[in-house]
Amino acid sequence: MKYFSYLLLLLFFSSCGAIQVDYDYDRNTDFSSYTTYNYFSDLQTGLNQLDEKRLMRAMDITLQSKGLMFSEEADIFINIKSTVFRAQAGNSVGVGLGGGGGNVGGGVSIGIPVGGPKLNRELQIDFVDAKKDILIWQAISESPFKEGSTPMEKEQKMQELVAKIFDKYPPKSRK
Repeated sequence: MKYFSYLLLLLFFSSCGAIQVDYDYDRNTDFSSYTTYNYFSDLQTGLNQLDEKRLMRAMDITLQSKGLMFSEEADIFINIKSTVFRAQAGNSVGVGLGGGGGNVGGGVSIGIPVGGPKLNRELQIDFVDAKKDILIWQAISESPFKEGSTPMEKEQKMQELVAKIFDKYPPKSRK
């Protein structure tokens, strides 16, 4: 029973800061034919310059580990968009009052939010075929965002985020 309590507590804390990623891609695309990438020249990421450098450095390392090379004459152009928004806290406490007598009863209850809104970052990464100019792969991630993090924490968080985003790239062919 003691180990079950620890496991439950560990599961609770690990789910609080989870990165969620949704993927979409063109099923008819042969991703093995793409060997080079570059970023759009007019990239407007929505990140500050330091975070943009951290993101691109982490992406370069990850993409190169997957066999893609950075090139001026690229097969894929990458577009990045980022927004930070306040998410409503998902926890609430319910308070109810009820009563009744005989065959009649009634009650009133309300939910009181616990904690304030939290900051989340949405990061969208688009892969566009350079020759056909069509979207072939997209990942949209949502993760907790903490203001006031140290540069080391930001670097580590960005590396974790990129690793999670590209975990399922290239997609398995399901024709």
